[in-house]
Amino acid sequence: MKEHLGPSIQIDPTFSYYLNRTEDSIADEIELAGYGVVRYFVTNEYQVNGRLVEAFRRRGIKVWAMTLGNGTYTTDHLPKEWPDWQMTLLKPVKDGFWRFSPFSYKYVKWKKEVLAGLVRRYPFDGLEIAEPYFPEWNGLSSGVYGDVGPLARLAFKTEYGVDMPDFRHVTSPIYYLNNKERYRWWVQFRVDAVNRFLHELVNGFGGVRDVRPDIRIATWSIAVQASGDPVELVREYQGVDAAAMITRVKPDVHFIQTHWPDWMRGWLKPDYIKAYQPFAEQIRAVHRDIPLGVQADIGSIRKIRRSLEWVDKFAAAAQSCGYATWTAYEYHLGKYMYDEKPVPLKAVRTDRQAVQLSFSKRIDPESASDERNYEASADGRRLSCAIGVAEVDGNRAVLHSDDFPAGGFRLYVRGVKDTPSLWLVKDGKVNEVPSGAFVTVPAWNE
Repeated sequence: MKEHLGPSIQIDPTFSYYLNRTEDSIADEIELAGYGVVRYFVTNEYQVNGRLVEAFRRRGIKVWAMTLGNGTYTTDHLPKEWPDWQMTLLKPVKDGFWRFSPFSYKYVKWKKEVLAGLVRRYPFDGLEIAEPYFPEWNGLSSGVYGDVGPLARLAFKTEYGVDMPDFRHVTSPIYYLNNKERYRWWVQFRVDAVNRFLHELVNGFGGVRDVRPDIRIATWSIAVQASGDPVELVREYQGVDAAAMITRVKPDVHFIQTHWPDWMRGWLKPDYIKAYQPFAEQIRAVHRDIPLGVQADIGSIRKIRRSLEWVDKFAAAAQSCGYATWTAYEYHLGKYMYDEKPVPLKAVRTDRQAVQLSFSKRIDPESASDERNYEASADGRRLSCAIGVAEVDGNRAVLHSDDFPAGGFRLYVRGVKDTPSLWLVKDGKVNEVPSGAFVTVPAWNE
C-alpha cells in the first residue's frame, strides 16, 4: 500500500488549464511537482480521459478515480428518471448541485453500475467515493437539511414501524426536539443509510470490487472545528460515522476531508488539522491499523488560495498528526499558480538536434515560441546556435537546432511567460521566467 500513500493531489481535467495540451504534458507537470499519486475527480462517469490515466501510469504515478456520492454538478449523462432520485430538503436550494437520496434504489443501482463500468473501462489503481453524506452542517437551523422526502419517510417507516420525526412543526409530539428517542433512531437510521449505500457500491453484487478485485478503495468522511463534540455533531447533522463506515465498507485507506466551514476561512492556519484529532481518534479506537489521509482545499475561491509555503506546512502538520497521506483540491488552484514564476526544470534530448524543455507550470505559447528567448552555452561561452521552436505543449517547449553540440550544454531561458487566462481567477498578473534561468541539457547518446 506504500506506493499509494505519501503526497497526492486532486486534479479536475475539465478545467481550462488542462485543455488543449497533450496528456503527457499534464503528467509531466504533475510529476515535476513531486506527486506520485493523483486523485482524478470524475464529474461525469461517461467522460473520462483514458489517455490521461495512461499517461500518468506510464510514469509510475498511481491514479485514483474520485467520484461524489451524494449528487452531481451535471445531469446531462443521467437517465431521464433522474429527477425522481433527488433528496427533499427542509429549504429548497438552487446552487448548481443536484442532491440524490441513498434511499432511492434506482439511484443506487445506477451509481453501482456506472462505477463498475468506470473501473472496467479504465485502469484506475483505486476508487474513492467522496461526500456520500446528507446535507448539511447546521442544516437543522439553516434549512439545508435532508433527506426528509417520501423516499426517506417510507424507508424509516419500513425499518422502525413509525413515522419519521417532524422537522417543521414545533408543537408536534414527534417534532425532533420533542421526541428524543425517535430522533436518536433517526440519526442512526441516516448513519446506516450512508454506510449501506457505500457498501452496496463497493462490495455489492456487480459492484466495484466484484468487477475489479484488484482495485484499491478509499472511504471519505468530513471533519470540522466546532465547539462541543464535533464528531457527534457531524454524525447527527450529516449521517457520518467514520469508524462505522470503515467497518462496513472495509476500505484500504480512509480520508478525512476538510469541511467547508473550515476551508472557506481565508486566514486558516496550515496546522488547523491538529483540531481534527478527535475525528482521527474516533477511527483509531476501532481501526487501529488503517492508513488515514487528510484533505485540504487550496483555492476554490479567491480568498482561500494557499501558497507553496502553506501547502508544505500543511504536509508537515499531516505527518506530525500521524496521517499516512494527504491530498488537496485542486492542483492548479493554489496561490502558487498565481505567484510563482515559470521555471525550466528539465531538458531531454529527443534527437541529436532536438531538446524537449519542461517548465514548472504551463507556459504561454507566444512567448515560448520566440526564438530570441533561448541561448545555448558551454564552458562559459555562448554557442553559435540558431535555435528554433518546433512545438509548445502545455508546460513544454520542443527546441530544434542543427548546431546543438553532441556534448552537454546549458540552455538559458528568458522572456517565457505563464498563462493567467487559463486560471480560475482571471485577473492574475503575468509571471515571467526569472532572470538567469537555465537548465542543463545532457549529452546526446545515439
